[in-house]
Amino acid sequence: MTGAVAGALVQAPAAQAATTGPAPAECPAVLTGKATCFTGQDGNGAPYTIAVPARWNGSLVVHAHGGPDLGDTPDPARSADDLERWAVMVEEGYAWAGSSYRRGGYGTRMAAADTENVRRVFVAAFGRPDRTYAHGQSWGGNVAAKVVETYGRTPGRYDGALLTNGVLGGGSRGYDYRVDLRVVYQYYCHNHPRPSEPQYPLWQGLRAGSAMTSTGLTARLRECTGFDADPADRTALQQRNLDDILAVTGVPERTLESHLRFATFTFRDIVHERLGGRNPFGNTGVRYSGSHDDAALNAGVERFSADPAARRDLSYDSDLTGEIGIPVLTLHAVDDPTAFVEHEAAYRATVRGAGQDRRLVQTFTRESEHSGLSDSEYATSLGALDRWVREGVRPSPRSVAASCARHDRVYGTGCFYDPEFTPASYASRVEPRPGGTVWPAMTEAQERRWSRIDGVGIAP
Repeated sequence: MTGAVAGALVQAPAAQAATTGPAPAECPAVLTGKATCFTGQDGNGAPYTIAVPARWNGSLVVHAHGGPDLGDTPDPARSADDLERWAVMVEEGYAWAGSSYRRGGYGTRMAAADTENVRRVFVAAFGRPDRTYAHGQSWGGNVAAKVVETYGRTPGRYDGALLTNGVLGGGSRGYDYRVDLRVVYQYYCHNHPRPSEPQYPLWQGLRAGSAMTSTGLTARLRECTGFDADPADRTALQQRNLDDILAVTGVPERTLESHLRFATFTFRDIVHERLGGRNPFGNTGVRYSGSHDDAALNAGVERFSADPAARRDLSYDSDLTGEIGIPVLTLHAVDDPTAFVEHEAAYRATVRGAGQDRRLVQTFTRESEHSGLSDSEYATSLGALDRWVREGVRPSPRSVAASCARHDRVYGTGCFYDPEFTPASYASRVEPRPGGTVWPAMTEAQERRWSRIDGVGIAP
C-alpha cells in the first residue's frame, strides 16, 4: 500500500501519521499454517491486523472491536487479540481485517471510519473481495451498525453485516441503565465520592483529574456491598445495599463491577474528553423501584437533565437511524449480562421505524456471556449471512438454528439457538426518559440536519 492510498482514507486529520504495512506478521497459534497475517498502520495512525487464509473463499470480514478502550493512544495488540478470538471466521475461509482505531476513548463515527479505512487498506493491498461483510461485537456492534449506515449504502463496499451481542440502542439511550446505576450506587454507598472528597455531579462519572484507579473503585464497591465476598461474610448493611442496587437497576451481580467501571471511567471520557465537560445524560422523571424503601430512594437520589447540545452530539455520534441498505443478521445471547438482550428490541424498532424490516434478521441463543459466543454459532451465522447475500433468500431464525449442527461437527462448541425467543421492549428493562420510547433515537432527517452544524458530534 502506498502513502497516496493511505492519504485518501476517510476522516483523516490535518496532520497524518506515518503509514506502514501491511507487513508480514506472526499469526495467532490457532491459525498457524492456515493463514498469512499482516500488520500495519493507516494514515490516521490506527494500527490494524489482516489475515488471509491459505484457502481463501474470496470474501472479507471487516471487524469492529468493542470497548471502547480508554487512553489517548491506540493499542496495536487489540486487533491481533480479536483476530485470535474470531479466528473461526478465517478457518471458515474468510479473509479478516480489523483496526485498533486511531485513539482510545469514545467515538463511534471515528471507529466506523477506521473500520472503513482498513477495508480500503485491504483492497489496495490484496484486491477487491468478491463480497465484504462488516462484523462487530459489543460496542463494536454499534460501530459496525454505523459502518452499515454510513458506508454500506455505497455499492461495492459492503454486502452484509453480522452484529453480535451489540450495543444497538446507541449512546443517547443505550447507557441509561448505567446512569441509573451511578446515582443509585451513590445514594446507598456515599463513597464515590466520599463526603470528605471534592464533590462533582454524578453525570461526570468521575471528576476531571481524579487519580482514582479501577482497583480503588473496586475497593469502594467491596466496602459498600461486599459484592465479591461469600454472602455469609457480608454485613447486614452490605447485603441490603447490594440487594437494593441490583433490584433497582437490574444489573446482574456478576457484572456489577464492570458496569460501575463504565459508569465511572467511560462516562468521564465521554463528558470531559469528548464533550468538553457538557452533560449528555439525564434521569429527571425516572421513578426508581424495587428497593426496600422506594419513596426514600426517589426523594434522595441525585437528579439532573441533559444539556441538549451535548445529547445531540452523543446521539449524532452513536445513535442509529435504521437506514440499512444491505442484509443485517444479528446474534445475541438471551442472558447477556453486559449488553442486555433488549438492545435488540431497540434495534428492531429502529430498523422498523426506517421501513427496512426486510433487511434485518435477528437470532438469539440460550447463552449467558457477553464477550464470546460459541464458535459453531459464529460460523453458522456468517454462513447464513453469506447465503442470504449470494442467493437472495432471507433466512429465518429457525433455518439458521437448523444449520448449526453441521458447523458444530467441526468446532464442537455447541449450538444454543432459541428460534422462538423475542426480546421485550427496551423500556421493559430500562426506565425510559421523556420521549425515550419512540425509535429511532435519531432519524435520518435529524442526522442530515445535524450534519450541517459546525463541530457537531465527537471529534475523531
